[in-house]
Amino acid sequence: MAKRERVVRMSVEQPLWRALTGYRVLTMVYAVLLFAFGRERYERPWVALLYLAFLCVWTLATLPKVANAASCTKRFLVADLTVALVGILLTPLADAQAQSVDHSTLPTIWTAGSVLAYAIKGGWRWAGVASSLVAVANLVERGHPSRDTLHNVLLVWVASIAIGYVVEVARASERTLARALEIEAATRERERLARDIHDGVLQVLAMVQRRGTALGGEAADLGRMAGEQEVALRTLVAGGLNRPSLVSEDESEGAVVRVVEEDEEYDDGPVDLRLLLAPRAGAKVTLSEPGAPVLLAPPAARELAAAVGAALDNVRVHAGSGARAWILVEDWPDEVIVTVRDDGPGIPEGRLAQAEGEGRMGVALSIRGRLRDLGGTAELISVPGQGTEVELKVPRGKAGQGR
Repeated sequence: MAKRERVVRMSVEQPLWRALTGYRVLTMVYAVLLFAFGRERYERPWVALLYLAFLCVWTLATLPKVANAASCTKRFLVADLTVALVGILLTPLADAQAQSVDHSTLPTIWTAGSVLAYAIKGGWRWAGVASSLVAVANLVERGHPSRDTLHNVLLVWVASIAIGYVVEVARASERTLARALEIEAATRERERLARDIHDGVLQVLAMVQRRGTALGGEAADLGRMAGEQEVALRTLVAGGLNRPSLVSEDESEGAVVRVVEEDEEYDDGPVDLRLLLAPRAGAKVTLSEPGAPVLLAPPAARELAAAVGAALDNVRVHAGSGARAWILVEDWPDEVIVTVRDDGPGIPEGRLAQAEGEGRMGVALSIRGRLRDLGGTAELISVPGQGTEVELKVPRGKAGQGR
């Protein structure tokens, strides 16, 4: 059986890293233009020119470092913040009036990019440390800080901590979502395996038990052992459905959810449901179908045909050897309906709930479970003495998508 693996990578951080990359480039250009248009006010323009030249080279050379969390190392963060702090402290040397007039620092708002890198990488605590260092450097550079300086310092401090906190919350939500998706995928896979086991191994074990008991002698011992293995396997299947699973997480790139899908074939074209149900017809099973093909996606058609087979197995096992069954296929524009009806003795009230409690999951897994995976429903109507009817409905859109 061929297998394929679909990897779903989710990361709420990646858009933030892309935005930070663009922010650093734009603010670098802004700092250069601000110097170019206000060059006459600098007493030592060569100091500003040398620093801004280094700032441009540093920004462009370190763009890969702010591409994702894995590339943005602690060493880089320290060096990047050092570049910003040195630029702030060099401002009075290039502009002697910077301490008496509210002139912008050499790196201007480029400094906020360094602080935001701390926030995205390490959360609000790292952002608080980085923004505090920037605040101290600004206060030292001003000497006698004005109200505008305090306002700008407070704004950077609050904004960086808020962004860091939002990143931490988003990261935790991402891990929770990944864990939920992994558990859901694992549960569906266990249910599928349980259906396959019920349709094959458990049916054979039940038949061996019945035939062995009827034959007697050594065959009765084989039947007894088959019955014990059937009970043990049913218990294992029922218990496995509630077993939790583990999630593989990679915080640097976002959580990774791996979902394994199994398909016997990878036909892109739809399958005629009538061809899959035709082998079910026989002397005691009547098949009524439309004259035109009933086209479904291959996985959906196989699952629906398997559910019909499970319903017929129940007729053969529980309705008696003389019972007859009828299969009716209806192809509507918005849904496909398959009805399986028999003339057996029917199901006593409460028998299905009792069977599920004993680990007999034939109806719950082989029929309802399959239809639930297809986005459809399975309704069972049974009146004691008047037979049983199972109606399987699959919405056309979801049936076209398959499992």
